[in-house]
Amino acid sequence: MANAEEDSLYPIAVLIDELRNEDVQLRLNSIKKLSTIALALGVERTRTELIPFLTDTIEDEDEVLWALAEQLGHFIPLVGGPEHASCLLPPLENLATVEETVVREKATESLKMIAAEHSPADIEKHFAPLVKRLSQGEWFTSRTSACGLYAVCYPHVSISLKQELRLGFTRLSTDDTPMVRRAAASKMGEFAKVVEVEHLKSELIPLFTNLANDEQFSQDSVRLLAVEAGITIAGLLSESDIEQMLLPTFRSAAADKSWRVRFMIADKFIELQKAVGRTITKNHLVFHFCGLLKDVEAEVRASAAAKIKDFCLNLPADIQEEVMMPNVLPAVKELVCDANQHVKAALASVIMGLSPIMGKDNTVQHLLPLFLILLKDEHSDVRLNIISNLDSVNKVIGIHQLSQSLLPAIVELAEDPKWRVRLAIIEHMPLLAEQLGVEFFDEKLNSLCMSWLVDGVFAIRSAATSNLKRLVAIFGMEWAQNTIITKVLSMARDPNYLHRMTTLFAINVLAEVCPPDVITKFMVPVISNLANDPVPNVRFNVAKTMAKITPVLDSGTIEGQVKPCLRRLNGDDDHDVKYFASEALVLCN
Repeated sequence: MANAEEDSLYPIAVLIDELRNEDVQLRLNSIKKLSTIALALGVERTRTELIPFLTDTIEDEDEVLWALAEQLGHFIPLVGGPEHASCLLPPLENLATVEETVVREKATESLKMIAAEHSPADIEKHFAPLVKRLSQGEWFTSRTSACGLYAVCYPHVSISLKQELRLGFTRLSTDDTPMVRRAAASKMGEFAKVVEVEHLKSELIPLFTNLANDEQFSQDSVRLLAVEAGITIAGLLSESDIEQMLLPTFRSAAADKSWRVRFMIADKFIELQKAVGRTITKNHLVFHFCGLLKDVEAEVRASAAAKIKDFCLNLPADIQEEVMMPNVLPAVKELVCDANQHVKAALASVIMGLSPIMGKDNTVQHLLPLFLILLKDEHSDVRLNIISNLDSVNKVIGIHQLSQSLLPAIVELAEDPKWRVRLAIIEHMPLLAEQLGVEFFDEKLNSLCMSWLVDGVFAIRSAATSNLKRLVAIFGMEWAQNTIITKVLSMARDPNYLHRMTTLFAINVLAEVCPPDVITKFMVPVISNLANDPVPNVRFNVAKTMAKITPVLDSGTIEGQVKPCLRRLNGDDDHDVKYFASEALVLCN
């Protein structure tokens, strides 16, 4: 009997011992095994012993507390199901008051998960009082956590308690501590979704207005978080209510003295546009959007510039041209010559997308000159963003009007000192090839593609080989035989062993799109010759290439050329060469 009692106490004893250990990692591992300990104890002892122990004794490093908060969110089955879920609230309430933000956030997240399993009666009896206690906590930490819990319990409580909760949220929104007001502003959108419309208009919108105009201690961090809440609230109201109750606040935010608030408006402008509807967009938002495009801060202009295409696409088709030509287009023309490269890069990433919206004539007349200016920009990321989005223009006006200006830009990017820029242009080469056509490509760009195969950076050489495969898929096998296969295979005689290895890498990818007769006639002899290369790295890549192409070769070629080559390599002095040769022989057999 005594032994049985000792066995039943063992899991808790081990946990206590490990949680008192000086090693943080051991304590962390112990917390991660809580579910195993709970299973060993059973649901009743977990409720009566483990949970109270965790509530009373846990004071630890932040990562341990975070792990505990995460574990408790999944503990409902281990305490006996939803009817006993309320026993998990005390430890999580403690964790929701700690100083470290990530721990509080994880505790709040777990509390929300547990609230979803509560019955309405349990929410009113256990969860709502917890929210009230956190809201009235002495330290700001508990009050910030409380802000995120109102939305989960509000729909499930009585009318009188709803009134108390609204009053509690009001107090948090007007709290003296900026961190609490920030939390209230960030969670107001969630709360607005569950509050009745009449209370939304009479109580929450005045709170939103106060937060969005929060001047106490110049707290722009509160005002910028209120922007997102306002967009959520706008989605719950009619256009007339938005115009009357919210529009003045949005106008103030778009002209706020803090660039961070204006940046937030620019960043969320498309969501705002969708929330307020077409009439308010046309009558009011267009003016403010153009204002953001001309903002004094480059970060704001860049954020707004990146939204130009989406803003125009979301305009109703019947007013797109009416809005764009007199309003958006003049602002775009100014941005093309902006002093800040990030603004121009943001514009270059979307300006091509305006072509389908504006149509052929307007594109040729208004946008084409802007494309040409950006193609000649001194900054590589601006030029690259234009080239990356040629597809949109090609569908509207064809690419021939840009081709002569494209070539110098492509060549400059292809020879850019930054290898990542060269890599990006390689990745866009198949798209350019498809749009420019085989004649232009062979005349102007083919030599570029071949030069990348001998680049000093491995990532470029590797991308160049993949590029060849995609070009063959576009231009066909006849073009490949006449244009690139001979050039690639001639690199096998290059004095630089890296270039000889590139030949093998290129064969690996080209073999996927070439017919067996081309591989047998042109590629296998070259691979066999490289088996005699003085550099072991080349020789073991010969073995790997043979293994790669074997499945598409006929038995005569395998027996007559592949196997003799691999047997020779299998007797090589180098261990790596022998290993890969033996692997390839297994595949051949």
